[in-house]
Amino acid sequence: MYATFWALVPPIVAIALALITKEVYSSLFLGILMGAMFYSGFSFEGTLTHMLNDGFIPSLADAYNVGILVFLVILGAMVALMNRAGGSAAFGRWAQEHIKSRVGAQLAAVLLGVLIFIDDYFNCLTVGSVMRPLTDKHRISRVKLAYVIDATAAPVCIIAPISSWAAAVTGFVEGENGFNLFIRAIPYNYYALLTLVFMIGMIVMKIEFGPMAKYEKAAREEGNLFAESAEEEPVKTGDTNEGSVIDLVLPVITLIFCCVIGMIYTGGAFSGTGFVEAFANSDASVGLALGSVVAIILTIVLYLVRRVLSFKDCMNCLPDGFKAMVPAILILTFAWTLKAMTDSLGAKEYVAAVVDTYAKGMHNFLPAIIFVIATLLAFATGTSWGTFGILIPIVVNVFESSDPTLMIISISACMAGAVCGDHCSPISDTTIMSSAGAQCVHVNHVSTQMPYAMTVAGISFITYLVAGFVKNPWVSLLVGVVLTVGTLLLLKFTGNGESAEKA
Repeated sequence: MYATFWALVPPIVAIALALITKEVYSSLFLGILMGAMFYSGFSFEGTLTHMLNDGFIPSLADAYNVGILVFLVILGAMVALMNRAGGSAAFGRWAQEHIKSRVGAQLAAVLLGVLIFIDDYFNCLTVGSVMRPLTDKHRISRVKLAYVIDATAAPVCIIAPISSWAAAVTGFVEGENGFNLFIRAIPYNYYALLTLVFMIGMIVMKIEFGPMAKYEKAAREEGNLFAESAEEEPVKTGDTNEGSVIDLVLPVITLIFCCVIGMIYTGGAFSGTGFVEAFANSDASVGLALGSVVAIILTIVLYLVRRVLSFKDCMNCLPDGFKAMVPAILILTFAWTLKAMTDSLGAKEYVAAVVDTYAKGMHNFLPAIIFVIATLLAFATGTSWGTFGILIPIVVNVFESSDPTLMIISISACMAGAVCGDHCSPISDTTIMSSAGAQCVHVNHVSTQMPYAMTVAGISFITYLVAGFVKNPWVSLLVGVVLTVGTLLLLKFTGNGESAEKA
C-alpha cells in the first residue's frame, strides 16, 4: 500500500465520517487506526505500536507542535483573564454604541483579520477573542464568525510578504530566490484574493446560502448563536467585573507586539539580521510561545496594578483557559497523528509521482491542474505547508528553464490550492483554530464554510485556466473578480442565497 492511492484513504475516511456523523474525535481516531493497520499489514501489535510510537507520541513530542500548544493554552488563559476582568464585555458595550449594524460588525472582524497578517494561528485566536463580544451583541452566529476568521487567516497570510507563511514558501524553493518568487506570485494567488472579494461582497450584499443560512437565521431571529435549534447553550464568559475597554485592548496590543518581537527574535533580528529577512528565517512556534508568555505576565501585572483582579483571580484563570482550549488541543493532536500515519504510508511520494508523470505536456493547463491537485492533497492531509513542500519543488523542476512566467503562475496555483484545501478540511489546524477562536462546534464550522470555499474554488479554477493562456495577472484577476461578483448577484436575485435584510 506504500506510495499508492491507499495512502490517502485514511484521511478521506476520517473526513467523510466527521462530516456525516458530526463527531470529530471518533472519526479522526478511526482514520488513524486505519492508517496504522495499513502500515502494519493488519497486525494487532504492529497497529498499536505504530499508532503510539510513530503517531501520538512523536506528534506531542515535536518541538514545533509543543510550541503551538503552549501558545494555544496561554492565549486561552489570556481570554479567561480578559473575560474575568470584564474587558470583553466592556468592549462589546463600546462596540455596540459605535458599530450599529451586523454588516459593520462583520466588516470590523474582516478588517482586524486582514491587519493581523503575521501568522494564521495568531490571527484565528486573536480575532476570535476580540470580536466575539461584538458579533454576539449583533446576533451573528458563531459559525459565521468562524468563517470570517478562517477566511482572513491563511488567505491573508499567503499574500502577506511579512508572515510565517512567506517564510515557509521561501524555504521550499530550491535553486531560486524564494522571497522574490513569493512576491511575484502574489497577484496570481487567486483563491486568496477572490476569497476576500467573495466574503466582503456577501457581507455587504447580505447574502447567505447553504447550511450557513439556517444558522444565521436562528441567530438573527431567535438569538441562538450556536446551532440551528436551541440544542446548545451559550458559553458563559464568567465576567465578574464591570471592566473597561482598556482591559481588553491593551492586553491584545501587548500580545501582538510581543509575538512580533518573539518571531523576529527567532529569525535573528537582534543579531544583525534585517527585519524582512528575520521574518523569513523565523520560527513561528517558538516566537509565538515566547511572545505569549511575556504578554500574559504583563497582562497579569496590568490587572494587579489597576486592581481589576486579585492575584488569586488571575491564577484561577490559568486552568480555566486551559479547559477552554482542551477540545482544540484534542483535535489538533488527532490531526497531527493522522498526518503522521499518512506520511508513513508514502502519500507525498504517491502525489509527487502522479504529478511528475501526468503534468508534462499540458503546460498551459498546468496551473489549473496543480490548483486542483493541491486542493485535494491539502484537504486529505490537512496541511497546506506539507502541500507546498511536495508540489513547489516539482513545479520549479518542470518550468525552471522552459517558462519562468508559467512557473510563477503554477507556484501560486500550488499555494492557492493548498490554502483552499486547508480551508475546507476538518483536520486542518487552521480550521480547528478558527473553531476555537469563535468557540463554536468544529464540525458545524466545517459544514457551513465548505459551500462558500468550494464556490470560490470553482471560480479560481476557471481563473487559472485563463491565466495559463493569457499569462497576465491583472487580466486573469479581473476575470475572477467579475465571475465572483456575478455569482453573488446570481445568488441574490435568484433567491438561492437567503438575504439577511431583516438584520
